[in-house]
Amino acid sequence: MSDEFATTDPAAVAQTYRRHISRGRARLAEVTGGLVEVASKGVHVWDASGRRYIDCGGYGVFLLGHQHPKVVQAVTAQLRRHALATRILLEPVAARAAEVLAGVAPAGLEYVHFVNSGAEATEAAIKLARAHGKRHLISAAGGYHGKTMGALSLTARELYQAPFRPLVPDVRHVPYGDAGALEQALADTPDACVVLEPVQGENGVVVPPPGYLTAVRRACREHGALFVLDEVQTGLGRLGTWWGADREGVTPDVLLVGKNLSGGVIPVAAMLATPQAYAPFNRDPFIHTSTFAGSPVACAAAAAAVETIAAEGLVERAARVGTRLRDDLTAMLHEICPHLVRDVRGAGLLIAVELVDEGVAGDLVMELMDCGVLVNHSLNAHRVLRLTPPAVIGRNDLAALLDAVHRAARAVAVRHPGSPAPDQSQQEQEPVERTA
Repeated sequence: MSDEFATTDPAAVAQTYRRHISRGRARLAEVTGGLVEVASKGVHVWDASGRRYIDCGGYGVFLLGHQHPKVVQAVTAQLRRHALATRILLEPVAARAAEVLAGVAPAGLEYVHFVNSGAEATEAAIKLARAHGKRHLISAAGGYHGKTMGALSLTARELYQAPFRPLVPDVRHVPYGDAGALEQALADTPDACVVLEPVQGENGVVVPPPGYLTAVRRACREHGALFVLDEVQTGLGRLGTWWGADREGVTPDVLLVGKNLSGGVIPVAAMLATPQAYAPFNRDPFIHTSTFAGSPVACAAAAAAVETIAAEGLVERAARVGTRLRDDLTAMLHEICPHLVRDVRGAGLLIAVELVDEGVAGDLVMELMDCGVLVNHSLNAHRVLRLTPPAVIGRNDLAALLDAVHRAARAVAVRHPGSPAPDQSQQEQEPVERTA
């Protein structure tokens, strides 16, 4: 593929970023050698030089890989037929996508409100809560729900919040996984809406103790609170179940979905709700709208993505492959560099490798890139890198992935010999992190 990409000049792309997009983003790219991605298919991404990478990054978007033919076919056909709607008439592709999505959602979540991104789904949920008179918001320390103003108010990270205050008022953060703390907060807080993730992705793949979601659901009912489950990253098979909610058989009042709903092709997200929770939006269809939300081309991608996940058994495959990959990584890393690895954890194909500090984590991310693997760090836990490989990954690419991790880990272990750094886990769990 190198000839095809020979005319792409990384230096020119970086200069255009500096002039028109972000100088900071261009500086960050210099750390990775100014690489430019230009093509993708399946589990692979190619840079401008024609080098191929196994994509275990993408912040969890690519459960179906890149350019899945069934999703591309649906989007291409819709693009040629009717890409964007007038929003004056009813539109059948949105109706079908809503029916397909509701068909795989936890029982009782019958209504679908399409949006363009996960953060917009969070905003829709906040407004729906307000429409019910729920004016106090409760989320968890370390949680991540987006960076628009309402979503940012729930995202308990000082680094992101500080430049934009004042944010939405009456927001409280409780320790994640502590059902008793949430119960006390609800007892002290009238008219509450609780927004939580079934597994905290950006906080380093934090899995709550068994029974946590069940206890949250029960507490919300007892105190009359609206329960919103943010499954933007975890939903549609990423955890090896259709939803994180399925791990305990709970049904929230509202469920947020994104990332995998796109099929890796077109941005699309949604808020699902029970009839009771959705009532204010049912009464007034113009109370919360967006010009581009629920477009025919995006809904074609959404319907195709859900149908393909079901038809190809990708939920079950994510569970099976994820367990094997997590076990292999655990054994390998504890053999090669036990002094650098604090934990390997996760569910399905949402896998975290927690290192002793941010420097080692960054070093491993870069070494993996040199070995042909793309991974993400965690936005709320910088010493944790995440692997979110596609569920369509095959045997050969799994072997190549493990070989790359082996080589990268050995290289990092040579540069970082000695004892582990002091434990900072408690520090990173604080609900508020002040900056100087």
